[in-house]
Amino acid sequence: MPRDNKVYIIGVGGGGVSSLLPEALSIVSRTEILFGGERLLSMFPSFSGQKVTIKNNLPRVTDLIRKNLGHKRMVVLASGDPNFYGIAAYLTSKLAKEVFEILPNVSPMQLAFARIKESWHDAVLTSVHSRPIEDIVELVRSSNKVGLLTDEKHTPAEIAGVLQAQGIDNCRVYVCQDLDSDRESIVATDLYSLRGMEFSPLNVMVLIREHRGTKKNAPARQLFGIPDEKFQRRLPDKGLITKQEVRAVSLSKMCLAEDSVIWDIGAGSGAVSIEASLLACKGKVLAIEKDAEAVAIIRENVQKFNRDNIEVVQSLAPDNLKTLPDPTAIFVGGSGGRMAEILQVACHRLKPSGRIVINAATLESLHSAVQGLKTNGFMVETILVNVARSKEISNLNRLEALNPVFIITGYQQGGSAGKDEG
Repeated sequence: MPRDNKVYIIGVGGGGVSSLLPEALSIVSRTEILFGGERLLSMFPSFSGQKVTIKNNLPRVTDLIRKNLGHKRMVVLASGDPNFYGIAAYLTSKLAKEVFEILPNVSPMQLAFARIKESWHDAVLTSVHSRPIEDIVELVRSSNKVGLLTDEKHTPAEIAGVLQAQGIDNCRVYVCQDLDSDRESIVATDLYSLRGMEFSPLNVMVLIREHRGTKKNAPARQLFGIPDEKFQRRLPDKGLITKQEVRAVSLSKMCLAEDSVIWDIGAGSGAVSIEASLLACKGKVLAIEKDAEAVAIIRENVQKFNRDNIEVVQSLAPDNLKTLPDPTAIFVGGSGGRMAEILQVACHRLKPSGRIVINAATLESLHSAVQGLKTNGFMVETILVNVARSKEISNLNRLEALNPVFIITGYQQGGSAGKDEG
């Protein structure tokens, strides 16, 4: 039964009033203030109470709800499921969750996948409604199936243009418009053909793609601990590469998230960049390397591992770092003798709660790294990694030591080297 001391957020399906259950209709009929967008409010022409149109006035809407709590019955109309890129998240964050009751409907996203007969449990779902299209580029680049809510400004044609300009592979696209109405239609095409096409502003895009070099039902991609021999290297025997075990510890100290932006300075063969890009699958890695031959090898590894979220930057750090996006994590594998200069830039560009992880093989490099971090106000943790691998000799096994490596982690005051505070 409806409770008069609650504010109801009611989802309305594409079919309008006919999509509402009797309980929801009863609540609307008894309410005194009805909030909603113009399209949703127009579905209730006989409503005799106060109507409040929701546009770009969410603070005012919140104030009205707060002032009338306990005095008037109120309903907020939303499209589909109010919890899926809807108004519920905003209102419950501004007022106590206990204030609200949410009655969801079928979301346009659910309907879109149902209409094209595709599962959506394995899809990445996002929105460009009042958000920059550029925010979804890397997500689309790293995903095989994407459901996308659009708006009047960010149309399917504009989205297709941005994705194409960013080098996204062509893929199958479904534009599902005016779902669950008498104007419903589904357009199945490819990404590049969307340019110049027009659609109803009420639409959902579904993009289905396969990454280059991958096959359907192929084994799952390894994200972490890739063996050294899997990477192309300039010197196969000794290798300009961060060894597998050291790489694993270094990456763990970086505390990466799916959307991290990483600078890999002195990228060498690109092993750290590759694994970082797999862990930060919705983020971006800037592999910075001065040596032209090493840059070519990084590109080979990028292609081999089919990584679309790595940008290779041929430069001697810290030159040209100012042109790169601010990082959430920085790895320094080589400094070219310019550690102090690199850290001066890196420490100022690193986002709050970010990490700087440095590998050093000599005492001099260790000293330079620690002093550089402390000079810039960072806290420092240093560990020494000694690794020995088994090696078979005459049917017996002995341990063969790798060169010890210092791993220095820099973090800002209030953070922790061992635990991600972000």
